Amino acid sequence: MGVLDGCQFVRAPADNLSPIEDASVDVATTRSVLIYVANKERAFEEFHRVLRPGGRLSIWEPINRFCSPNRPSDGRLFAGYDTAPVRDLARKVGAVFERIQPPDTDPMLDFDERDLLDFAEGAGFGEVHLHFEATIAPYSASNDDARDWESFAKIPGNPNIPSLEEAMAEVLTPEEAERFVAHLRPLVEAGRGPKGEP
Repeated sequence: MGVLDGCQFVRAPADNLSPIEDASVDVATTRSVLIYVANKERAFEEFHRVLRPGGRLSIWEPINRFCSPNRPSDGRLFAGYDTAPVRDLARKVGAVFERIQPPDTDPMLDFDERDLLDFAEGAGFGEVHLHFEATIAPYSASNDDARDWESFAKIPGNPNIPSLEEAMAEVLTPEEAERFVAHLRPLVEAGRGPKGEP
């Protein structure tokens, strides 16, 4: 595009933009960055510091707390699916994820949209607009991926956690894994989960 000469690349964490001078940029923008930042409040302060007067901040963040419980699972539900008949196994597998990403302290789970508003106001942003979108709907019959067991079992929910298959291998015997899959797989394939029909 012929714009390389006008570009400067700086490697810095969002909560320490020290290589960038005060009031030196017009726009700061992030997409799915703050979910990896433990000190989000400091990141907002840094965004505000580097922006010129009248500068703009645009962020887009998934609110993972919206879909995740804030307390350890009792095993009745796993990823929104009814696992009461295999509660003992759901607890074991769920504990793997809760150990790796504690709901109350992991940066991906420890905030919601209200926190982002508070951080922006606290950093000094005078005008804040929030667009929050949440969709809860039955799976579409045309969306094959929504009911694909292989994707559900083999693809981690985020880069910091194992896949379901890996978590099961860590804590379940082959027989337990077979029993867990025998219960959970039909629910996934039928769309009987958090967005599925009751």
